[in-house]
Amino acid sequence: MTIFDTDVLVVGAGPVGLVLAVDLARRGTRVRVIDRRTEPTDESRAVVVHSRSLEMMDALGVVDDIVGSGRTTVGVHFHADGKLLAQIPLDTVDSAYPFTVTTAQTETEAVLTRRLLDLGVEIQRGEELTDFVQDDDGVRATVGGDTVTCRYLVGCDGASSTVRHHLGLKLQGSFVGERFLMGDVDATYPFDTSAMHIFASAGSGPAMLFPMVGDRVRVIAAIDASESGRAPSLDWLQRVCTQRGLGVRLRSPRWLTTFEIHHAQVPRYRTGRVFLAGDAAHVHSPAGGQGMNTGMQDAFNLGWKLAAATRGNASELLLDSYHDERHPVAAHVIAETTTLTTAATVESKVVRTVRNKVLRIVAGTEFAQHRIADEMEEFTVAYHGSPIVRQGVHGHVAPGDAAPPVAGTELWHSLARAHREHPNDHLLVAGTPSMSVPGTTPVVVDDPERKIAQRYGLKTPDGVVLVRPDGYVGAISPLGDRAPIDAALALL
Repeated sequence: MTIFDTDVLVVGAGPVGLVLAVDLARRGTRVRVIDRRTEPTDESRAVVVHSRSLEMMDALGVVDDIVGSGRTTVGVHFHADGKLLAQIPLDTVDSAYPFTVTTAQTETEAVLTRRLLDLGVEIQRGEELTDFVQDDDGVRATVGGDTVTCRYLVGCDGASSTVRHHLGLKLQGSFVGERFLMGDVDATYPFDTSAMHIFASAGSGPAMLFPMVGDRVRVIAAIDASESGRAPSLDWLQRVCTQRGLGVRLRSPRWLTTFEIHHAQVPRYRTGRVFLAGDAAHVHSPAGGQGMNTGMQDAFNLGWKLAAATRGNASELLLDSYHDERHPVAAHVIAETTTLTTAATVESKVVRTVRNKVLRIVAGTEFAQHRIADEMEEFTVAYHGSPIVRQGVHGHVAPGDAAPPVAGTELWHSLARAHREHPNDHLLVAGTPSMSVPGTTPVVVDDPERKIAQRYGLKTPDGVVLVRPDGYVGAISPLGDRAPIDAALALL
């Protein structure tokens, strides 16, 4: 029998790799994290942590630290031609955390690193993966001059992923490339600091402004291909902001850079015992600030499945479902950010006028505001077509949806507590303890007004909802029949 050095080898200690490592460690899975950098990044990089990711951070036990490290933003404002076109409130999302936190990636990584250390795992820095081979039993990875044996290997090593290269996979998509000038600076500006701001300008590409703690702000602006070779400077960023009517006065640069982004993803996220997550699997525009969030949620989707596999409790269908569930999510993000970028860069004055009027009218409706907020906060992410979800629609919640909070109840917080205390279990949610199923933990919530029952479409007090370890609904049994629950667990 093979003796493994670790159950899972995580390559890359950015936010994606750290989320995966924390999630595995809290589930009792042996995990080793390597990163070729000798020190954590000192660059602020991704700064947006959306509402759906905050729910994930709650499960990991770090949400208070993440919220405390940054600025809470509760809206998104769209500007064009010097005018405010639309204001989208984010507090309409159905979450225990109806807001975004803007915080430097250095803070996010520091919080997750501390949590990982609390779980007894230390990042092995200055360690570089140079090769690996796999068979039916495990993976043998070459790290420096040593061989590390593991059951599974996950590449969280960014857009230039070594793991992806050794798998022979390539990013597929649009390679025209978008170029951006980005600055983490102090600034004075005439805009609401509790909102993120997106600006459209004729032919110049979008610009984005994300207020951070104090006077600190993140500014991102699309630039022309002819300018991509220039060294970034505060003067250049100020000039771009002035030309596009942002009305900001910049000072005290903390970090300035230019970068190029393509819109692409790999054709498959799993190759045998090796998986890809985050930028190693997909890249796209920073419009909307969803890149890091999508990657971290990749990791959270994968964590409980790998933990089950290392315990011998996972089917191949369960491991395959990582690709089935997460590949369409990145494809959707790529499509949405491409559309947003295209809409923000139209040159025709007539088209811009029409665009502005349509946006003002549409975004002025409550339905559209709610839909845009859900899209930006990643509350449209669902796994309805997943092979491990018991299909069906019941009430306002369907299998494949994230388990939502229910107004006037402690349901979501009860679920979060249960997930923290029983991280490897599926949860059975009911108004009364209706059944006992191996591998599940009952979550009994007082529901005298039947708010939970109505939300989930439960027909009787014995109706139950199966909630997966990642917080998504696996099955709903409206009448308390055990068959749908057993059938859903059998898929796993």
